[in-house]
Amino acid sequence: MAFADRRFFGDTRHWVCSQATGDVLEVAIGTGLNLAHYPDGARLTGVEWSPAMLDVARRRAADLGRPVDLRQGDAQSLDFSADSFDTVVCTFGLCAIPHHQQALVEMARVLRPGGLLLLADHVESASRPVRAAQWLAELVSVPLGGEHWRRRPIRHVQAMGFTIERHERFKLGIVERLAARKPVKAA
Repeated sequence: MAFADRRFFGDTRHWVCSQATGDVLEVAIGTGLNLAHYPDGARLTGVEWSPAMLDVARRRAADLGRPVDLRQGDAQSLDFSADSFDTVVCTFGLCAIPHHQQALVEMARVLRPGGLLLLADHVESASRPVRAAQWLAELVSVPLGGEHWRRRPIRHVQAMGFTIERHERFKLGIVERLAARKPVKAA
């Protein structure tokens, strides 16, 4: 990931995590590459499907002196009550979650009304030739590793009624990051 971060993703981890406040859930925390980018006041919980990745995240958190509640779990069925978090983060994880739409529904469920959803991922390119290459890549990457290159989470976030507050695409539209606000229920 270090190569991809330098070459393609730029400051995306900082862009996403620096906006997190309050009780924060990071879905698909992986090896904890985002841990150094959260503000000091964030109370962080991380969920990851892979026990091996969680072990690396635990070591990284200890090395950084970052308190974090790390749990093994499934992004498609989060083990938290509704409206539990002020911010939900997912970076470069939705591309590998089998049912990414269900994961987004779960993220919305555990996010408090008015809370902030922060996402970043590689997505379907804005360039037709690159999209064709992504389609070809998926012929191999999806069956072998479950890696999707042509998803667009923003469409599902908008369909759930979230307000997009910040949105950026770069690197031929392959990288997309967004900050979206969960609607507040009318009284």
